[in-house]
Amino acid sequence: MYLVPPMDDEPPPEFVAFVVTHVEELHASAHELVGGDPAGDHLYMDVLADVAGHWRRLRWWSRWSGRDAAGDYLKHRLHVRTARWRDDQIYEVDVRVLAPAIGYYAPHRGRASIALRKAPLLSGTVRGGVTAVADAGIAWVQAYRRQQWHQVARLIATGIILIGGMIQYMSWLAVPS
Repeated sequence: MYLVPPMDDEPPPEFVAFVVTHVEELHASAHELVGGDPAGDHLYMDVLADVAGHWRRLRWWSRWSGRDAAGDYLKHRLHVRTARWRDDQIYEVDVRVLAPAIGYYAPHRGRASIALRKAPLLSGTVRGGVTAVADAGIAWVQAYRRQQWHQVARLIATGIILIGGMIQYMSWLAVPS
């Protein structure tokens, strides 16, 4: 019997849908906030794991308040994680936002078959959001493992407090009056 039930092993469909809708914006924001540094690319996955760990509470709060609490929490955790990442850097991080290139030219891919050229146009052949679904699963597993370690830490702390309380109580009883 649990006061608060543990997390499920698999991410719920609502979380996967949330990640699918927010992953592109989150990845672009994280890339922009770290100044394009490839070492900072792990930030968006850490932010998704933070949201996954609080998903039930955020979903409940969204229903109760009528706002997108998960989206607000996502932005908050992105800024907190970015600030921590910048504090951990040895050298000062210079972030410059450059204007997008004008007249982007996509080079010709060479000779491709008709099937490969038509595949993006046919609805049954395009698998959108596969990366986002994978990111959602990875973030959920990271949050699940973090929740398991927190449970182990709570059990150890409870055991230490109980043993300390028993020792204190026994020493109080043993004092001659």
